[in-house]
Amino acid sequence: MLLGLGPDGPVSGRRVAVTGIGVVSSVGIGPDAFWDGLHGPAPEGERRVRDFDPEQWFTSKEARTLDRFAQFSVAVADMALADAGDLDADPGRSGVIMGTGVGGLQSLETQILVYAEKGARRVSPRLVPMMMSNAGAAAVSMRLGWHGPSETVITACAAGAHSIAHAARLVASGRCDVAIGGAAEAGMTNVGIAAFANMTALSTTGRSMPFDVRRDGFVMTEGAGALVLEDWDRAVARGARIYGELAGAASTADAHHITAPAPGGSGAAACMQLAMDDAGVASTQVRHINAHGTSTPLNDQAESDAIGKVFGPGSPPVTSVKGATGHGLGASGAIEAVACVLTIDRRSIPPTLGYEQPDPEIHLDVVAGSARPWEPGPILSNSFGFGGHNGCLVISPA
Repeated sequence: MLLGLGPDGPVSGRRVAVTGIGVVSSVGIGPDAFWDGLHGPAPEGERRVRDFDPEQWFTSKEARTLDRFAQFSVAVADMALADAGDLDADPGRSGVIMGTGVGGLQSLETQILVYAEKGARRVSPRLVPMMMSNAGAAAVSMRLGWHGPSETVITACAAGAHSIAHAARLVASGRCDVAIGGAAEAGMTNVGIAAFANMTALSTTGRSMPFDVRRDGFVMTEGAGALVLEDWDRAVARGARIYGELAGAASTADAHHITAPAPGGSGAAACMQLAMDDAGVASTQVRHINAHGTSTPLNDQAESDAIGKVFGPGSPPVTSVKGATGHGLGASGAIEAVACVLTIDRRSIPPTLGYEQPDPEIHLDVVAGSARPWEPGPILSNSFGFGGHNGCLVISPA
């Protein structure tokens, strides 16, 4: 099996099993609540994570030293590890790759206001370790005592997919026996929301409507997702529950525009094809596409065009869970990877909430209205970010 395209071409590797999942989202915390939330009703308005209690994972003192995105990182890693069971992991052969888009924006914004109102001497000495984007990965590795690679991928809305791909490569290459791959985001600050609104990226209706003809922008959210990725033979030997296989991954760049996708989705199409090639899967074998589907006019059209280039006129069933969750920026690919694993586990494709009126320019089999019973097969999960970053994963049944 091949997994990942390195600088010198494909890297032959060991099979990578998914043995644990964790998720914090606006529609539910934990896999069961999250899965229920993906099935509606379609939320409207602000999509914050309302019921997250950091003291479930930290003391009050510990929680004050971590930005919300880092708290999310630890929470989903902890859930995923608990779900994976007794790993008995060698700390030197265990790694953490936790991505983000904007890192500790909340802490930075808070301390800028402190500086403006109270002066330089009142700025918190904790600001730098709270705002730095690698704080999530660092917090997870320190909590676990894992001494393998602890790294952060920052590729905007592709960060979650890229982080999981990188974690899988650590296992496939033999560097690690176990790795946690995921991403977290908590950028719903006043300035963060205003910035996206002023660039007209946000929906003016407060509704996320992926691929719908009425879509007018994304609905911002926060959250995190993580997978435990493990050497397949090791997972089998310890009797682990194996949800599926991280079978392939790819990364490309549009090299076109800082915010707009390449016309026709050329970079996205190349990424999808490379991921399938990496997994050894033909387009005819892909049974479901978990779309990036942000609900913006340009993105959804470009993704539809890209899918058409790769799959022809008859696409596999497509869904975008952003109709339920909203757009989690750097965390979105990780949250959606959890959705893919659950789609395999529950043998059902969740609907694209908010999709009611088809766009005549988009030619996809969009799952809408209600869940679709499904015989599990390879899933292609798409993530595309500002800067032209593209990341695709292939997740297959066990």
